[in-house]
Amino acid sequence: MRKRALVVGLGIAGMSAAIGLRRAGWTPVIIERAPERRTGGYFVGLFPEGRQAAVDLGIADHLHTRNPERRPGGNSWSVDRRGRRRPALGFLDQPGEPAAVLRGDIEAALWQSITGVEVRFGTTPVAINDGPAEVQVLLEKAGTGAQYRESFDLVVGADGMRSSVRRIAFGPDEDHLANWKAMICAFQLKEQVPSYEASDSIIIARAKRAVWVFGLADHAPTALLTYRTGDIQEQFSGSRVQRLREVFSGMDDPVVRHVLDSLEEAPDHLFDSVHQVRMPRWSTGRVVLVGDAAWCMNLYSGMGATSSLRGGAALSAALREHPDDLAAALDAWEAGLRPFITKHQRTARLKQQMFVPSSRRAAVLRSVLLGLVRRIRGRRPATEAGGQRAQALSGTSR
Repeated sequence: MRKRALVVGLGIAGMSAAIGLRRAGWTPVIIERAPERRTGGYFVGLFPEGRQAAVDLGIADHLHTRNPERRPGGNSWSVDRRGRRRPALGFLDQPGEPAAVLRGDIEAALWQSITGVEVRFGTTPVAINDGPAEVQVLLEKAGTGAQYRESFDLVVGADGMRSSVRRIAFGPDEDHLANWKAMICAFQLKEQVPSYEASDSIIIARAKRAVWVFGLADHAPTALLTYRTGDIQEQFSGSRVQRLREVFSGMDDPVVRHVLDSLEEAPDHLFDSVHQVRMPRWSTGRVVLVGDAAWCMNLYSGMGATSSLRGGAALSAALREHPDDLAAALDAWEAGLRPFITKHQRTARLKQQMFVPSSRRAAVLRSVLLGLVRRIRGRRPATEAGGQRAQALSGTSR
């Protein structure tokens, strides 16, 4: 008899885990709080480990990438306080040269690959009772409030940074969320900033606040507004658009004005505080956490989608290696994955300075360092740069 697993969450981590479970011979059932599947979404960079995981999960052929073709002088611009634009290193110029996608591109590829998996929308877990032979879950239907119990061999919490599975099985959010005293707002622009090429990326990084525009090859850009603050709770009071206009007042630049005006017209956006999830262990008994629920590295790390895909692929491999010993499989899965997660959780602090400097001094140092790196990279042979870009676009790993 095939073992059954309940996967909580229909995002990248959840669908990756479901595909991995099915490949290991399990029968996954996915529940999702929302009434329907999300589409669209903000910019995501998929690094080599994520591209390899996409291959391992069998979704690479369905994954549409959107890297702009490189132009002489580059595709990214930094704008200074006087409004002058200069060639800059953008997000896609990082080591590993990530593939540019939208969150929805990855979710669409995963969705095509979970055909036949039962998905229940508008459903949430209320209680989880872990036992030696099975785990009983009390589920609730949104709208009606109807509750029912069901038994599984494993529960996978893939329900994001504020995971309900984590709260039920591991304790309150306060025990696991590290507050980074920063905010982000991500959304899709209707059209590119005037006077820039359609696929250009634009960076305006000042002390404690920054505006990023991520250019794509065949889609309108996406935008990221991010800032540091000492009072997270205050940021959620009142109008979000008005809050952001107040935070970015004084940055009187056409790019900033265009982005803020576009936010008013955006059909949806992500506005949230920045945290990291730190946990000494990602599983207990027959309950395991994956993706942001387990190790949220936050948006600054740039590794959220990559780590979620890798988590699902690695879970599949561990369950296949230990088909009759769930505890051994989860131990092996975590032991293999944790060094990678720990490394990128640590480097996320440095990346935060790249996204939004903590002070004017940090902003100056950031500018100097990135200018130096750009000059060094500019001396690379053209064949080397072209080969790396081709790998990024093809989705192959190194």
